[in-house]
Amino acid sequence: MSGLVCSLLGLGNPLLDVCADVDQQFLDQYDLKMNNQILAEEKHQPMFKALADKKDVQYIPGGATQNSIRIAQWMLQVPGATSYFGCIGKNEFGKVMTDTAKGDGVNVQYLVDESTATGTCGTCIMKGDRSLVANLAAANNYKVEHLRRKENWALLEKARVIYSAGFFITVSEDSIMDCAKHAAENNKIYCMNLSAPFIMEVPPFKATLMKALPYVDFLFGNENEARTFAKSEGWNTEDVSEIALKVSMLPKQNGSRPRTVVFTQGADATAVASLGKVVLVPVIPLEQSKLVDTNGAGDAFVGGFLSQLLAGKDNYECCRAGNFAANVIIQRSGCTFPEKPTGFVWN
Repeated sequence: MSGLVCSLLGLGNPLLDVCADVDQQFLDQYDLKMNNQILAEEKHQPMFKALADKKDVQYIPGGATQNSIRIAQWMLQVPGATSYFGCIGKNEFGKVMTDTAKGDGVNVQYLVDESTATGTCGTCIMKGDRSLVANLAAANNYKVEHLRRKENWALLEKARVIYSAGFFITVSEDSIMDCAKHAAENNKIYCMNLSAPFIMEVPPFKATLMKALPYVDFLFGNENEARTFAKSEGWNTEDVSEIALKVSMLPKQNGSRPRTVVFTQGADATAVASLGKVVLVPVIPLEQSKLVDTNGAGDAFVGGFLSQLLAGKDNYECCRAGNFAANVIIQRSGCTFPEKPTGFVWN
C-alpha cells in the first residue's frame, strides 16, 4: 500500500470515550439498556462523574466516525491516507483527542469551539457488552462553514471515499448534503451508517437520512438498526437479508454505481445486498473467553471495510477486512488496536 494517496475523508462527532465496567444496578439507576446508543439527557449527567470515579476508568478517543477512520488508517499503514473533520473544545480532552488521532496517522482538522467542552461518550461495559451515552457538547457545534473553508474543501476534493456515521445527522445536515452531492457529481463513493435506532425513530433525523439516502453508495448498520429502518418504512418484515435488499433498491442519484447495503449481525453472518442479490459473509469465530469488549466492533468493521474499498477491492474482500478489524478490537478494551494489523493478508 506504499503508493496510496490520501483518499478517505470522515465527518462526524469526535467524543472522548469514558469507559468503565458497570453492573445492572448502575444501568437501572440511569435507565440504560445494553447494546444501545442514546444521546445524554439531563438525568444522565451525573453518570459521567460516576464513571470517571471508577478505579478502572479509561479515556479513549472515540465517536463512531472517528473510530472507523482511525481503524482504516491503522489497516492502511500509510500516514495521511485519511482525514477527519469534527468539532472539539479547547480543553485537555480535546488535546488528548488531537494528539492520539494524529499519532495514529489521521490528518485531523478539527473545528475548535473555545466556549464549549469537548464531547464525551459514557461507555458502560458489562460482560463484554456495552451501553453508550453520548454527551455531544462541542461535537454538536460543527458548522458547514468549516467544511467549506478553502483548505478543508481541498481535502474533500482529494477524497475518493467519504464517510459519516448516522450520528452526524443530528449535527450538520448541510455538511452531509454538501459531501453527498459532491460525491455524486464527481463519481466518488459516499458512505453512511444507520448508527442507532433513534436515527430512524425521531422524525427530523429520519427525514435527513432519507434526504441523503439517494446519494449513498454504501450503507452500513446492524440487525437492530435494519429492523428499525424497516419498521419506520412500514415494511412487514424482520428478515435482515430482505431488508438489506429492499434498502439497496431504493431510488439512487448516481446510477453508475449500485447501492450496496451491509448489515452486520453480531456473531451471525453479515448480509451484503447489491445488484438484486444478498450474500452472507461469515464472521471470524471467537471463543467467549477471549471476548473483552464489543464497544467499537461495528466501527472497526466499517473501518476495515473502508480500507479495502479505498483500495478498489470487492465486497467480499472489504467484509474480510472488516471482520478482521472487528475481531481484533473485541479482544481489547475500547476501540484500541496494536501497532500493526499483524495477521491480515492483503489480496
